[in-house]
Amino acid sequence: MNAMPARWHGIPREQIPWFPTVGREACIGCSLCFVTCGRGVYEMEGRVAVVARGMDCMVGCSTCAAVCPTEAISFPSRDVVWKLERQHKIFGEVKREAAEKQTKIEVARARAMAEERIAAATTRARMEVAGEFGKKAFLAKLEGLVEGRPLDIVKLRLEVPTVKGAMERAPSFMSFEVTSTEQEDIQPFLAEVRKTILDNELVLVNESKL
Repeated sequence: MNAMPARWHGIPREQIPWFPTVGREACIGCSLCFVTCGRGVYEMEGRVAVVARGMDCMVGCSTCAAVCPTEAISFPSRDVVWKLERQHKIFGEVKREAAEKQTKIEVARARAMAEERIAAATTRARMEVAGEFGKKAFLAKLEGLVEGRPLDIVKLRLEVPTVKGAMERAPSFMSFEVTSTEQEDIQPFLAEVRKTILDNELVLVNESKL
């Protein structure tokens, strides 16, 4: 499959006579143009720079000529480019390209912001609680908090010294994970869980983002 022909703001590139010329007698083979050009226009043949891909030169760019220490590189007059701009009335195309570029920038910016929000959001957390759970119906209260919401309590584990000890209000330890079933930020919900823990005279031993 053939590649699409190169164009410069709608003008076929081969119709634009903008490319460098190297004076072989003046060239000292320093390779500065070869290294500086980001378009791969130059190649080095022995100790002389040669224009290998002139049509790959960026229209209007003359950086290589500006940095050449012996002024061995020359370009056509800039009038050539300005004349083409007028003849082809390129600024309608330029405005279209500018609008397209701006849209891409805004989409990229919005994507980056969304990714930052996702990275900053807490969608899963582990909580460790200590205290007397026997008669406080704490599990039922947790169930009430998640009911009808895109949230869940998972990996719940209750450690009690003994069954009799739990019934006699001996301190126990509970751990569980809070998770969003829709990958949303759970920070507001965690605040509700903390309040429930406090209201039931329990102790939040540890809370960690997962």
